[in-house]
This record gives sequence, C-alpha cells and structure tokens, in this order.
Amino acid sequence: MEIAQPIARRPSAPSAPLLLADDEESALNLLKELLEARGRPVRIASTGAQALALLQTDHSLGGAVLDLRMPDVDGLTVLRRYRDSGGGLPIIMLSGAAEADLVVKAMKAGATDYLTKPLVLEDLLSAMERALRDRSPSDTGGGTADGGATAEPLWIGESPQMRRTWEIVERVANADVPVLVRGESGVGKEVVARELHRRSERRDRPFVKINCAALPAELLESELFGHERGAFTGATAEKPGKFELADRGTLFLDEIGEMDVRLQAKLLAVLQDQEFFRVGGKRSLKVDVRVVVATNRDLEEAIRQGIFREDLYYRLNVVAVRVAPLRERREDIRPLVEHFAAKYGPRAESATLISPALLTRFLEHAWPGNVRELENVVRRLVVLGDEQTVLSELAARGPALPGAPPIEREPSLKEVARRAAMLAERECILSALKRTGWNKRKAALRLRISYKALLYKIKECGIADPRDVA
Repeated sequence: MEIAQPIARRPSAPSAPLLLADDEESALNLLKELLEARGRPVRIASTGAQALALLQTDHSLGGAVLDLRMPDVDGLTVLRRYRDSGGGLPIIMLSGAAEADLVVKAMKAGATDYLTKPLVLEDLLSAMERALRDRSPSDTGGGTADGGATAEPLWIGESPQMRRTWEIVERVANADVPVLVRGESGVGKEVVARELHRRSERRDRPFVKINCAALPAELLESELFGHERGAFTGATAEKPGKFELADRGTLFLDEIGEMDVRLQAKLLAVLQDQEFFRVGGKRSLKVDVRVVVATNRDLEEAIRQGIFREDLYYRLNVVAVRVAPLRERREDIRPLVEHFAAKYGPRAESATLISPALLTRFLEHAWPGNVRELENVVRRLVVLGDEQTVLSELAARGPALPGAPPIEREPSLKEVARRAAMLAERECILSALKRTGWNKRKAALRLRISYKALLYKIKECGIADPRDVA
C-alpha cells in the first residue's frame, strides 16, 4: 500500500474505529499512525480472514478499507461474504491501476467506493466521510441502510424554500426518472442528489459522482464510459467508466452545462438506450443507471447560444429541483452554523464557539458562495480560534445586506478567556520542558498528558525547541 504525503490537519473529534486490511505490514502501520494522529481509531488486519472476522464480530467499527489483493481470502471475497451476512458498514476498496474488472465487480457486490494506489490520505478521509454521511443513523454493522422516508436527512435547515425542495425530493426519489438540480454554486446541489439516491430503492447500490467541468471533453468521455487498453496514448490498461461503476445505482453529473456538445450527443444515446461502448471498445455494455444532473448555468440561454442540446435538456428535465441561495433562506444560517461548528470543533465547545456578535454578522452577510462559503468560514474559525480574523475577512469580502447596522467588534469574554488559557498553558509547558532538558516524553509525564497531546500543544502554542536553532 503506497501512501502519498498527507497535509497537516488539526485532530478531529473521536469517532468509530476504521478497519484497514492489507498484507503490506509497513504501509499498513504507517497509515494507522497517520489516521490515529487525525483522531480516527484504527483496527488492522493483514489477511482477508482476519478482516472478515473483525467485520463480523467488532460492532464498534464505523467502516473498512479492503485491499483487493490479500493472501488466503481476497478483498472481493471478504466484501461478498460480509454483505451476504447482512453487513451494512461502508466498505472502501483499494485497487491497483490495472484491476478495472475487479473494481467493477466490487462496486456491483456492494462496495461503497474505491480508491487506487498510491493512496492519498485526504482522499481516504473524504471517501469515508461521504460514505458515513450517506448512511442512515440506524445503519450499524448488523444491517443495511434504511434509506426510506423516515431516514435522517442529509440537509440542514427549516426555511420554507428548503421545505418545498425536500417535498419534491421525497415525492420523486422512487420515480426512477432523471432529475435536474438547479442552483448557484455552493447551495448544496450534491446534497440533494445524494438524498434522492438515499431515499430511492437504489440506496444500497453505488452513488457515483463526476464533475463535467473538471475535465476536457476527451478525458471526460473516458471517465464516463471507460476505455480499452490501447484506445489512446497512455491507455496502458482497461478502465471502467462511471456508468459501469454506477450500474443499478445513481450517477450524479455535476456542472452538466459545461459538457462539450459532441459528448452531449453520446450521453443522450446512453440515456435513451442504457447502452454504450467504452472508448476503443467493440462490444456494447448494458447498464441500469439513474442519472441526476446539476447546473448553475441558465440552460435555456445555453440552448439559444447553441452550446447545449435541446433534446438532451428535455430528456434530463423530467423533474427540476431548485435549491435557493442562502441569502433567500436566512432562517437556515443559524442551524447550519451550529452543524458545522459541531462537525469541525470539539463537541464540548461547539455550542459556545460562535459569539452572538459573530452570529449576527453571519445573518447579515450576503454569502455569495452560499453554504460552501459558510462552511469554510466556520471551519476556519474552529482552526484559528480567532473571531476578529473571521470578522475582518467577512468585511473584506463585501458589505453586509442593505440596511444592516454596524457590528461591534470588541473581543468577547470567551475569546479573552481562551487567549488567557493558552498563555497559561504555554508557560506551564515551557516550565516542564526546561525542567526536563527539553525531553518531551518526560515533560508529558510531568504534565500528566499523552506524548501526542503534548506535541500538539507545543505546535498550537508556537513553542520552538532552542536546540533546533542554528
């Protein structure tokens, strides 16, 4: 298992253990150490038999990463036996670049997602976060997810606009027709698509996403439909496309308005026949896929300009769902702030993280980046712990809504207390380090905290080891 260099991140709140199964012991232990540094408990297995036994007996697990190639029992067999026994945990498969057929089989057997080697830690964390977000709260290791109408929603907010949106979602989730999700960037169109999938009869099958604006037409065609070995320069192995991986599930095409017109014609043919050819392929592949698309563009204007096919528009626009921008549903700002504060911050502090003054400023801000912008701002606040910086950034991004009163920017009592506590901690840590000759393990014993916690505090307080200074 190859692991790319991770990006430093503040440790997250404690969560359910993740099972890692791979026969490469050194890489397995390295990944375990990296994940645990992020606050994610880990169980490890070096064989397929060990992995299956842990999946079936350790009910504290929150998910698993299985290498397709393992001694005694391969990852695909482990997945099938686990699913056959009723196991419903999210399972992410790890594959090599030349294992396209195995990846397709794994997705059809119930894999939640797949990643290719070399493994990037951020990709794994993102994939597991998506998998856990798509599961019902009642979905544990003993059963499959319940995506019915009583499932806990993925969305946050109770504004009239969002209630209307979710009423439409509930009505059409099982209609098995294409859905066009419209709205500005950052409003949560992908959340709507995932909720449509989770409430449908396809909920136990893959949800596969692709951003049509992220790739040029030639690469996008290969991503959608796959390619055969030798189909073009660089195609050293066959590769399944997103349609194959989404078979019997849902394919989400984000930014559909950016798709090249030539490729739109091929997409229309697949929607009509549920059949296609890989790039360079000589046999047709039949799939059963529900397609949900999203756009922030005016497709009617794009049709008039000749850059979007009218026949494809009518094929996709069977049901249209509009997601309102955040400035039109300000009632949702407070619950969204509370949700993101709890998601990224320590649970004990999440309720008091946002001061009344800052919340008032949030309610007044125009939020041109919508929910995505709000999430990033709250996340930055959690990481920096500096309310003044966030207030200054909001002011720099533009004025508040018309008629908004000026905001007082005196530091809150909580901020004053936080800074005072950090200064006191810094002095205490420095004293312990000096007494032990900068032996961090001995200092941790004196302070009665773990070694890892001390390392984190040293970094947080900006303490430099004098021995590192030239």
